[in-house]
Amino acid sequence: MTDAAALPALAQRTFTLATDLDGTFLGGTDADRRNLYGWIEANRATVGLVFVTGRDPDFITGMVRDGLPRPDYVVGDVGTTIAEVAADATIHPLPALEAEIARLWDDRGDEVRSALEGHAGLTLQPTDFRFRVSYDLDPDEFHPQSAELIRAMGLEPLVSADMYFDVLPPGVSKGPSLLRLIDHLGMDPAHVLAAGDTLNDLSMLTCGVPAVAVGGSEPALIEEVRNHPQVYLARAIGAAGIAEAIAAKNLHPSKPEYDHAI
Repeated sequence: MTDAAALPALAQRTFTLATDLDGTFLGGTDADRRNLYGWIEANRATVGLVFVTGRDPDFITGMVRDGLPRPDYVVGDVGTTIAEVAADATIHPLPALEAEIARLWDDRGDEVRSALEGHAGLTLQPTDFRFRVSYDLDPDEFHPQSAELIRAMGLEPLVSADMYFDVLPPGVSKGPSLLRLIDHLGMDPAHVLAAGDTLNDLSMLTCGVPAVAVGGSEPALIEEVRNHPQVYLARAIGAAGIAEAIAAKNLHPSKPEYDHAI
């Protein structure tokens, strides 16, 4: 693995991939993941990596220690965590970037959990989130009144993949937090590719940077981004879809390989 201390700042690199994990960076065949990950590691001096995910910091640390390429930064917890990643894969939140998120959340986790207790179709996730509350969702049991209640509380409900129900601070999601990080680091947004596959990726795919909805994306996401000028609709699945978009948008002088057979 490349020594992080020897790498240029992201603003000096040719291209940065800002990617969702499940179904996107972790999606596709073993061969496609190996090709993309190997290309990233071989080009770390010119390629930056940011994970923009619903996953929490402990999950990300574990995945990197198990062999996933180490990101330079993480926008985690559906945009409520913005952090730098150390050489040992530990995640270190950036207080200056999270201060507004914390203010908007206002420590309302207990209030949310109490308000949604017993609501059909929602099973509280056990992770001790800092600035959000998340549930596993049963679409056959879930009722829209749960989302209406959260909106009435001044918070943001987000349903994605018909599997997850997240309660977020108002105006906070993957896209705004990614833009906050890009601005903080002095990066050129035109040199960033946002990649995703479900509705919780919508805000980052439409935040103004080049973007790709990878093959196999949630149909509801495709409908939302189909006519968006910045969003490339890949045919290839997961990691291969990312590689397809890098080539199609000419974002780096070298191109990662992928299986072109669809």
